[in-house]
Amino acid sequence: MIQHLTSLPVLLPMLAAVILLMPPCGKSITIRRATSVVLSIITFIASVALLLKVQVDGTQVYAIGDWSAPFGIVLVADPLSTLLACLTALLGIVCVLYACAGDDEKGRFFHPLVHFLILGVNGAFLTGDAFNLFVFFEVLLISSYSLLMHGGDKKNTQAALHYVIMNLVGSAVFLISLGVLYGVLGTLNMADMAQKVAVLQGDDVYLAKIGGMLLLVVFALKSALLPLHLWLPNTYATAMPIVAALFAIMTKVGVYSMMRVYTLIFGDEAGELSHMAQTWLWWLALATIAMGTLGVIASKDIRKLAANLVIVSVGTLVALVAVQSVEATSSAIYYLVHSTLVTAALFILADLIGRQRGNVADRIIAGPAVSQPRLLGIGFLIAGVAVIGMPPLSGFIGKVWLLKATLNAEYTFIFWPLYLLASLAILIGVSKAGSTVFWHHQGKVTESVAKERVHPMQLVALIILISGAPLMSVFAGPLSEYALSAATQLHDFNYHIKVILSGGQ
Repeated sequence: MIQHLTSLPVLLPMLAAVILLMPPCGKSITIRRATSVVLSIITFIASVALLLKVQVDGTQVYAIGDWSAPFGIVLVADPLSTLLACLTALLGIVCVLYACAGDDEKGRFFHPLVHFLILGVNGAFLTGDAFNLFVFFEVLLISSYSLLMHGGDKKNTQAALHYVIMNLVGSAVFLISLGVLYGVLGTLNMADMAQKVAVLQGDDVYLAKIGGMLLLVVFALKSALLPLHLWLPNTYATAMPIVAALFAIMTKVGVYSMMRVYTLIFGDEAGELSHMAQTWLWWLALATIAMGTLGVIASKDIRKLAANLVIVSVGTLVALVAVQSVEATSSAIYYLVHSTLVTAALFILADLIGRQRGNVADRIIAGPAVSQPRLLGIGFLIAGVAVIGMPPLSGFIGKVWLLKATLNAEYTFIFWPLYLLASLAILIGVSKAGSTVFWHHQGKVTESVAKERVHPMQLVALIILISGAPLMSVFAGPLSEYALSAATQLHDFNYHIKVILSGGQ
């Protein structure tokens, strides 16, 4: 089992999804819920075990069918990919627990789709092959299409249609870019591609650049980078809140792909193509931060607010990717985990607040008081302080770290003022939302929602997410050391080539 540990974060969700489609899980919702929770916990345990093994024994390379790279398909578990697999598995547990309170009753296939989505996300994080990155992208996208329609209405269907069309176009561009790169390099194994890009000459350089820039378009779409971000606010705001919370990790798949491709393949050792996307990444990131911040200020409900905060986090992460330094990447890793947990928590809080405000729902207007103001108010306060970046929570640590990492960057004179102004605007937007909902309410709790209380399963899911911010602050030392180690290894070109192409020997 130990030699197959690298494959378990991919195989276990697939097995879980298949089991949940079969009797008795397919017919009994009680059995389906219990099985889904247990299997999601097992997936998380396997992911943590893989992370610990990587820490002790170094990067693990799993050759499927015992065909070593670059001829066979390999999964590569390094500190970065295993950390994100653990984060995905944790979000899976939260999603399943929260849905067990009743959201999963709106469709029989909710739980299998969640596990298929985790399969796709974990596969994208762990694959060492660019074509299989495309395959796992499609797995997670197909699952997300169905989850978006779960319990949906006309408005939800329209947003989902835009999402599907955009991603179908993105998938076509992805295939074209891979075809161009394969025609030039003769391989799609990422480590082997990195070796061969460095020695390209003549027209092959321009063809490889075209393929690499097409990949940038794809990753910009997947991560919701401006101007390809327009699908995200409406899609996330109209999806079921717990589905939107799970989707908080999906944009990070696009950012992760940028880290891999433009650090390993088109990084320092890429010859004429070295850092070819860096300038584009900088300006797109800055524009995305600005647009996301405007969206936060203009948001009329908490779900739309959380969706725009996702856009701001994507812009911030891409700016750090553009710096192309170990310190910037390490701060990006810490910020990625923090932002994913906090925005997921905000989507859940939006749902819980909306359930207790009747027809007003989660709109940022004066309305009925919530029936559990202390519980939801404290939760919103913690999430708000974390997302704003105020001490003593993880958002402050991430903000200070990323500002330090970009101190000597090429566009610091633009990034610092923009990011600090964006932080101020987010402070205003989140404070306005919290004060309006919890302080400026009109009247007492209405009878129609007086009995609407947070379900124990929902409370457990919320606590898991909300506790992320203070815990990341308490354990900032070991987490920052881990992030620095992961970033150092990501930027070590020779280590990747040696370990992956030698099968981890």
